[in-house]
Amino acid sequence: MKQVQRIGVSLETELLSEFDELVAEQGYHNRSEAIRDLIRNRLTAEQLAHPDTRAVAAVFVVYDHHRPQLAQKLIRLQHSHLLKTISSMHLHLDHHNCLEVILLRGKVGDITKLGDNIVSLKGVKLGRVNLITAAE
Repeated sequence: MKQVQRIGVSLETELLSEFDELVAEQGYHNRSEAIRDLIRNRLTAEQLAHPDTRAVAAVFVVYDHHRPQLAQKLIRLQHSHLLKTISSMHLHLDHHNCLEVILLRGKVGDITKLGDNIVSLKGVKLGRVNLITAAE
C-alpha cells in the first residue's frame, strides 16, 4: 500500500463552496479524491506537452460513408502506421454518417500527427484526437 501524506490547503470560502458543489456533482466521496484527480490531470497535461512521452490516442471521426475513397484513405493511413494503430471500430450512425474510432499508441508527437492527418482528411465532418499518457 502506498504511503499517504496529509496536507493543508487554504481556500477562499466561495471557491471552496464551488469546489464542494463540483465534488458532489461528480460523485466523489470526499474532497481528497477530487483533489487527487485534479493533480493527476494536471501532471498528465504536463507530460503530454512533451512529444517523446508515450501515450495512447483515441481518434474520433464522423464522415459521410458515401464520400468517394474516404473509407479507403482511412484504412490506408491505419495500415501505413501499423505499429501505431492498436484497433479501430466502425459504427453506422444513420443512412449517411459513420463514426470511426481509431486507437493509436506511441510517442505523443507521432500519434498526434497521425491523428491530425486522419481528422483533416477531406470529407471528415467532425474529428477529435484525445490523448492520455500510457501507464508505466
